[in-house]
Amino acid sequence: MFVARVVGNVWATRKHSGLEGSKLLLVQKMDCNDGKIVGDAVLAVEQTFGAGPGDTVLLVDEGNSSRQILKNAKAPVRLTVCGVVDTVHSKGKDLRYH
Repeated sequence: MFVARVVGNVWATRKHSGLEGSKLLLVQKMDCNDGKIVGDAVLAVEQTFGAGPGDTVLLVDEGNSSRQILKNAKAPVRLTVCGVVDTVHSKGKDLRYH
């Protein structure tokens, strides 16, 4: 799992049937100690939380866990949004994202 910032949306004219009703988001990994972006943009699936550009999200990076979150055993996914982050408490201080 890791924390990331949503930096964009991806539109697809055709998607695998296992992704029906899901949004595709571009996310970049963040350093939880200072909130800085530390990674390249990657594609994540979002279905439940209404996350969009500018939001800070918690991601699960494992196929079986992602399929359980989406409640679809056949979805072709690995990286899935499992929550929207408001605050991270690390090293004795709070970082607020909203």
